[in-house]
Amino acid sequence: MHSVTCVTRRMQYDSPDCGPALRRIRSQAPFVYGLTNYVAATLSANVLLAAGAAPAIGAAPGWPAAFGAQAGGLWVNAAGLINATMQDMLAAIDAANAAGVPWVLDPVAMGAGAAEYDDIIRTMAARRPAVIRGNASEIMALAGGAASARGVETTASIAQAVPPGQALARRLGAIVAISGPEDHVLSPDGQQVIIPGGHRWLTTVTGAGCALGGLIAAGLAVTPLPGEQLTMVAAVHALYARAAEKAAGAAQGPASFATGFVDALAQLQGMAGD
Repeated sequence: MHSVTCVTRRMQYDSPDCGPALRRIRSQAPFVYGLTNYVAATLSANVLLAAGAAPAIGAAPGWPAAFGAQAGGLWVNAAGLINATMQDMLAAIDAANAAGVPWVLDPVAMGAGAAEYDDIIRTMAARRPAVIRGNASEIMALAGGAASARGVETTASIAQAVPPGQALARRLGAIVAISGPEDHVLSPDGQQVIIPGGHRWLTTVTGAGCALGGLIAAGLAVTPLPGEQLTMVAAVHALYARAAEKAAGAAQGPASFATGFVDALAQLQGMAGD
């Protein structure tokens, strides 16, 4: 077995390669299609609109196959199974793959103890997403580890999740993004980007992680070269972290933070081209 040398770098919103990547989302306004749960759908749509993308969300008749092929990027949130079917999700994924549309898998609550649900996520992961985004427990469980979760919340640390995340990236040929106090974005060839910052109130806003998956899909939609996708995924995380910091500075609590977070995303994306 050959070894992979890990190359690590850090990125923040002010990093030189962050702004040019983010400007492409605003300037190209990509159509992004998502299958997510009804709890997260509104925030996901608002986050995408604030960043300059054009979202469509849901599994209306004919949408998965049609929009999966037509979109610039697709994201599939596994918790969307509470309001869509496995067939809907696989139809969207298969259409995206056939059309060369990059897609993001968010394995929400993977490893929380629902074996049938976990098996569906594994079936989707085998269809080669461009990016897998989750918390530490979800990534460890999808990689085949014994990590446990408390519902949709992680009980594992980033440090525990990085080695299995790296193995998962190599096995599936996908970028793996692990959310936490510092986000880690891992490539199949051993590169790692660490994104510091953010704010703890992101964990108190329903759907914040789910919306991040949609924003990653928007970034992929305007990043046709695979070699540039790692930078784009990291840049999206850096934007998210800075927006959270900006919103927290003026917020009274989680509710005003959620509103301020969407405002901050719009302001930062407007500033990205200045």
